[in-house]
Amino acid sequence: MKYEPFEYQAFTKQFIISHSAAGVFLDMGMGKTVITLTAISELLQDYFDARNVLVIAPLKPAEDTWPAEIKKWDHLKDLTYSLVLGSQEARIRALDVPADIYIINRENVVWLVNYFKRDWPFDMVVIDELSSFKSSKAQRFRALKRVRPYIHRIVGLTGTPAPNGLLDLWPQAYLLDEGKALGRTLTGYREEYFLPDKRNGHIVYSWKPRLGATKEIYKKLSGLCISLDSKEYLDLPERRFVRHEFALSEKAKETYKKLEKEAILPFADGDIDGATAAVLRSKLLQLAGGAVYDENGVAKDFHDEKLQVLDQLIEEANGQPVLVFYNYKHELRRILARYPEAVSIKDEGAVARWNRGEIPILLAHPASAGHGLNLQEGGHIIIWYGPTNNLEYYQQANKRLHRPGQKQVVLIHHILAKDTLDAAVLDSTLLPKEEQQNALLEAVKARIQEVQK
Repeated sequence: MKYEPFEYQAFTKQFIISHSAAGVFLDMGMGKTVITLTAISELLQDYFDARNVLVIAPLKPAEDTWPAEIKKWDHLKDLTYSLVLGSQEARIRALDVPADIYIINRENVVWLVNYFKRDWPFDMVVIDELSSFKSSKAQRFRALKRVRPYIHRIVGLTGTPAPNGLLDLWPQAYLLDEGKALGRTLTGYREEYFLPDKRNGHIVYSWKPRLGATKEIYKKLSGLCISLDSKEYLDLPERRFVRHEFALSEKAKETYKKLEKEAILPFADGDIDGATAAVLRSKLLQLAGGAVYDENGVAKDFHDEKLQVLDQLIEEANGQPVLVFYNYKHELRRILARYPEAVSIKDEGAVARWNRGEIPILLAHPASAGHGLNLQEGGHIIIWYGPTNNLEYYQQANKRLHRPGQKQVVLIHHILAKDTLDAAVLDSTLLPKEEQQNALLEAVKARIQEVQK
């Protein structure tokens, strides 16, 4: 296929070429992959300013998206690549294959750094979803930090650079420029731009930006990063969000209330903190979906009310493919048992088959399908079997279908059980992070008060 870039794509490609360290903060669906591959191709073949390129990506984009984009475009057909995936033996064999680009999943970054140590061979590194390196304590960040001095060119790609706040920016910026913009240590960054927020004595639990800090941080990053919003540059189809709130049957409601009471009462006389609320939230969301894990980790089925609503939505799709997001393994198990024709996105070749129109029901967890996958060719209907309280996952998952190349209105359905936490969790997802946490705490407290009554 011939590549005819939009003006912003050509501009972004040139930004990557002209900056040895480049943060590319493009909104989801704006073509970060093809932009970066075009820049890589020119750096390898025209500028001779790169030799060995490493792409670090989430597993599914590493397996599917990057190879598919290389094969898709005519101007990239001369690029060779090797997938450094699978067992250790397979990864080592892949590293021995001569190629322009080596593609590895982010879970194996620590292994790769330990494998090469000071003999690090990659002079250009691309980090797909740079935000997955937002924790300075994570092993993958520390590993890449060790070999950063050996990297001549680095590109960080993400649509959500600070999903949990501005503190997330420091590790990402450090990997790009080794501390030039935001300082060489997280402690120094915090002391310069933040004030303690929630604390207990000397222990600080959260930080808030100083007055004017946000503007100053963005100014420091302006020469390092480029940020563009898809609404300003792309003519995407409409998105419609549809809520399907249903009442549990009397039998299911009785079962839910009984199990809810058993789950909540042990916490009724104590303070509910964030960790406790998260445990209770998970338990209650499982119950709303019809099954719950016991103390041994075994899922017990209690009702199929939500599955019946899923039946109705799939029937109303009239044979059109649907992408279903689930949250728990027992939900995946129950949906597969009900729909033998359904396919998990983790199955080999599932993405390609979906985009060819060969899969009627594709099942995905938002954490595993939330980044980098192009699924817009296979359908335009999303069904959230259960809500997620992770805003980044939610936005990224919906963008798998709502992206360039989508020709139809994207329908995003939510199945919500009345008088459960379903609706509260969905609504809180759309709030800023701090409000989200408070909203979830209040929702859990409200359920405790109802049970106590």
